[in-house]
Amino acid sequence: MSENFITVGTQVLELFILIALGFLCGKTNILNEKAVKSITDIVLYIVCPCVIVQNFIRPFDKAMLDGLLTAAIAAFGIHTISVIIAMLVFHDKIPQRNRVYRFALIFSNCGYMSLPMQQAILGSDGVFFGAVYIVVFNIVMWTFGVWLSSGSGESVSAKKILLNPCIIGMAVGVVIFLTSLPIPSVITQPITFMANLNTPLPMMVVGYYLSQTKITDAFKDGKGFMCVLFRLIVIPMLAFGAMMLCGVRGTVLITCVISASAPVAAATTMFAAKFDNDARLSVNLVTLSTLFSVITMPLIVGFARTIGG
Repeated sequence: MSENFITVGTQVLELFILIALGFLCGKTNILNEKAVKSITDIVLYIVCPCVIVQNFIRPFDKAMLDGLLTAAIAAFGIHTISVIIAMLVFHDKIPQRNRVYRFALIFSNCGYMSLPMQQAILGSDGVFFGAVYIVVFNIVMWTFGVWLSSGSGESVSAKKILLNPCIIGMAVGVVIFLTSLPIPSVITQPITFMANLNTPLPMMVVGYYLSQTKITDAFKDGKGFMCVLFRLIVIPMLAFGAMMLCGVRGTVLITCVISASAPVAAATTMFAAKFDNDARLSVNLVTLSTLFSVITMPLIVGFARTIGG
């Protein structure tokens, strides 16, 4: 049992060393806001789709397809539970703050934080199932998340959902997987090169944003602590329990627990700024949850591997 905790803890520590490097680059002005936005675009529009496609380049396997469908159902279930809890728990008098608390509780950093850990702990199978979680995340975020952040459904766009890079990558990957389409190395090798950037670049971006935040402010918000408690512990443990009751085990279970246990999504700040909500609060929640996740993620994922791995 202790080996599971040590393995997961080591992987998280490796990720946080990269975060510390990004933090240092932010403090020394090696990285700036313009550079980080460009890096974020590269990760979103190129790296993430390459990661997804790379892990779908494999012969068709009925068992893996069944696991993919199970992961998709689990992802929708986890997000549904999160939405219900968020709507019940938070009722701040200031709408701009209330929307941020709810958004932060619902959406985890299942791309930046989870994919590298799934790759490190579970290998290509973890990323294979993790990809569908990201697709569900994007569908929920660009529908319910937009409605929540804007206060109306006018900003919800089917076009934005369908043209999301990760969803396009998933669609391409599924076609390759279902058809067992042979892809020449002249194409797969560049995809691999780009996919390998998925761990260092996102972690450094997280580190940069931590360097630009007054961390002490995050520790003064009681509701912020409650939001982080639900995001890092309550939601993943409920997800773990529900999947165990439904008979989900092994790689699918651990993959979804990793995604559910990730800290507050970096998109929380993007949506807060876009829809004129409390952007400073969103940064504090991302910061606070990211700091505590170095402790909570190894414990929860290690526990899940021991019981249901």
